[in-house]
Amino acid sequence: MCGKNFKMPSTPLHGFPFSRRHFLAGLSGSLGWSILSRLSAATTGPEFAFTEISPSSSGITWVHNAAKSANKYLPESTGPGCAFLDYDNDGWMDIYLINSGQCDFYKPPKPLRNALYRNNRDGTFADVTEKAGVAGGGFGMGVAAGDYDGDGFPDLYVTQYGRSILYHNNGNGTFTDVTENAGVGVTGWASSAIWFDYDNDGRLDLFVGQFVDFDKVSGCGVASDGKRHYCIPRIFRPMPSWLFHNNGDGTFTDVSKESGIASRLGKVWGAVATDVNNDGNMDLFLSNDTVANFLFMNRGNGRFEEIGLQADVGYSAEGRPRSGMGVDSADFNEDGWMDLFVGNIDEEIFSLYQNNKDLTFDDVAMPLGIGMATRWMSGWGLKFFDYDNDGNLDLILANGFPDDLVEEFSSLVKYQEPLLLFQNTGHGFRNVSEQGGPAFSKSFSARGLALGDFNNDGAVDVLVGVNDGAPVLLQNNVGTKNHWLGIKLIGTKSNVDAVGARVTYQAGDLKRSRMKVGGGGFMSSHDPRIVLGLGQKSKIDWLEVRWPRPGGTERFADLPVDRYVAIVEGTGKWK
Repeated sequence: MCGKNFKMPSTPLHGFPFSRRHFLAGLSGSLGWSILSRLSAATTGPEFAFTEISPSSSGITWVHNAAKSANKYLPESTGPGCAFLDYDNDGWMDIYLINSGQCDFYKPPKPLRNALYRNNRDGTFADVTEKAGVAGGGFGMGVAAGDYDGDGFPDLYVTQYGRSILYHNNGNGTFTDVTENAGVGVTGWASSAIWFDYDNDGRLDLFVGQFVDFDKVSGCGVASDGKRHYCIPRIFRPMPSWLFHNNGDGTFTDVSKESGIASRLGKVWGAVATDVNNDGNMDLFLSNDTVANFLFMNRGNGRFEEIGLQADVGYSAEGRPRSGMGVDSADFNEDGWMDLFVGNIDEEIFSLYQNNKDLTFDDVAMPLGIGMATRWMSGWGLKFFDYDNDGNLDLILANGFPDDLVEEFSSLVKYQEPLLLFQNTGHGFRNVSEQGGPAFSKSFSARGLALGDFNNDGAVDVLVGVNDGAPVLLQNNVGTKNHWLGIKLIGTKSNVDAVGARVTYQAGDLKRSRMKVGGGGFMSSHDPRIVLGLGQKSKIDWLEVRWPRPGGTERFADLPVDRYVAIVEGTGKWK
């Protein structure tokens, strides 16, 4: 039994010295981890970590319509994404929700729309969709928020089955559909989109993932039980994704082919821009459904090279492609190198890829406590974040099986599944979902998940998009038990959203680092601010920002705690 072989690292965080042999040992060593978990003291105390805010309290009455039909068209089962963004630049996070709509297989009896909710700064939200002009039009999937023209107001890219939409933020509470003029009017089944500066010219470029070549004629057909199901998408052809270069004049150039992005055909669900080899160029990690995941290394000069197979992130340990859905990237073990995470479908087990610093990764989900807890789950929205502000990056996962008839042929897998919360103890991840609150004892057909501090108390809140249901808004109760600092980075030479920046800070014996990635999760967009947890430390000794190229590094002292500040590149000051 692996209890003999399983050894916890002697040094918190910088330890995690797991290799392929540790992974094999950890398959049964999860028992040792579960024993350790029971011995670990909870840091959240008796109070539940999150409170679910009801629609009557928040004012968010919008409900997703999945356009479900007897034909079981696959797009019905996959949305929606969601977003936290500050669309009016007042310092408070607003909410944007994506809906389905008219397309070649669905004609709604009455028009459906997306929803933009303005934050009233008192815990409630007001529906401003019509005034803002962002109701959509088409079968919506997800959303990416980013200030592509650098005017200080975030713009929106809405991915759809059909025609995707770029909404330019006019800065006066309204948006304009500029899709065609901007040159980003893709057609097809677009999934996750992310904004990032792939060529370090100081402007945000746009990646748009494409799922499969789908049409209503090539449906899934009838299963062996004589019923139609939302099927596994093996029967559909993989497709190339898109990369658009920002020209700096409000237009974009499609560089999908010359960059190498379109050279690989995939079935992309999740996307995150990160720097896995610390060369200052943002790489792309993409999850694929039933084909290998992609790790596109940014080689500079506008070129990407796909190395998922060589890096050991393309397939399972048995060499099989999995149903990759949500993805994220973070330096969870604080060794200075960005790691990767993928949510998969039931029995495939989610993957936590630890960076070996040589362009290879080890899947340490099993020995670090995540593997067995996710065995019967199907993971969509997910994200690393420090929910309790102790300085360690935790994980939240939104789950749900795609086929609503799954319980007719499986006793272990449920259509609606619970949210999962994992606390990073410094030695691994402990499942603390029971401490999450009543929402974590419920089950949802969850899809997108967005992080954002909607009440500006420094405790990062959670928004979950539910397929054919109302969104779930969770207020964080425990982040304020520790000290924190929230920072908004504003690039000048670098891209204005500072995607790719790395923040390092020290408070006493606590030293941590955070990179601002592009995207992450599943078809959703997150609060652009970074919240730095300090634990019980009441003073930050110093903070360093390494701006993306062509920016440099700036160091700050005498920073406040328990508040938000803005740092503008090149000024050497915070405000």
